Amino acid sequence: MATLTCHCSSPSLPIPKLTSNSSLPFLHKIPNPQFFTNKYSSIKYLNWTHSRPSIILQCLLSETEAETETEEEDEGDGATLLPVKKKRRRYRKQYPGEKKGITEEMRFVAMKFRSSEDKKKSGNNDEMEDSNGYESVSSNEDDTGGEESWEPSMEGFIKYLVDSKLVFSTIERIVDESSDVSYAYFRRTGLERAECISKDLEWFSLQGHVIPEPSDPGVTYANYLEELAEKTPRLFLSHFYNIYFSHIAGGQVIAKKAFERLVEEKELEFYKWEGDEEKLLQSVRESFNMLAKHWSRNDKTKCLREVTKAFRFMGQIIRLIIL
Repeated sequence: MATLTCHCSSPSLPIPKLTSNSSLPFLHKIPNPQFFTNKYSSIKYLNWTHSRPSIILQCLLSETEAETETEEEDEGDGATLLPVKKKRRRYRKQYPGEKKGITEEMRFVAMKFRSSEDKKKSGNNDEMEDSNGYESVSSNEDDTGGEESWEPSMEGFIKYLVDSKLVFSTIERIVDESSDVSYAYFRRTGLERAECISKDLEWFSLQGHVIPEPSDPGVTYANYLEELAEKTPRLFLSHFYNIYFSHIAGGQVIAKKAFERLVEEKELEFYKWEGDEEKLLQSVRESFNMLAKHWSRNDKTKCLREVTKAFRFMGQIIRLIIL
């Protein structure tokens, strides 16, 4: 509320109207009421007293105009107003490959895992030998320049098949028998390997080789998968995908080379596919990405942590070939 008081010099006469021919120059000092009508929301005229007539104009200012007057007063006093800084909205930094889907994120984690293992290998060969079976088997050829740096054994290769069968049969059985709706996307994908490995082990048995019981790496991993499937199905699906991914991307290549040294003319059923294995894996990849779209970022991050575990477990199994 702002109050403007205008005093008239005449003690008894009423305030004359202002005209263009008026000879009262002091009246020009009285503000035009129409000015206030245009600028402010309302004007109230109050009566004047006989002793000293006056006009009191009470002007109701809007909030913005009041703030403007306040700022002008502050500037007149020498005060400086600091500019108001708007808070910037912070966006979460995306994970590598997040735009394409959870499987692409997993691929980046797997690449980072292999890179870290390569650094360990270059710095300490003994430490690397105990960490990742994929690296210890596949990289030895390049280290010495020849293929005589490692030698597979028939006994070790059969152990590898036995433990692989246990792992593949475990994940396939869990997916087929579970009542979890999310598992329905991963049944009869064409990637199933348990039955193929059974045929290969039968052939080895007919050749007079003893088929052993599953060893510690396979049993430990199978038990871990059972536990995950019961408590956290989403983490189990992370292993489900990465078991097939690691087998197609590198595991079967290493095992094929090892078996060619042992038996030249035999092709195992383990490495035969009904169709293109890359296309079959792509179908599973699309289903997994579609399912993971509805997961929280926290659940996705937990799945990424299981990627290195899957590669370590499978690396220990494939390393049985040279033990």
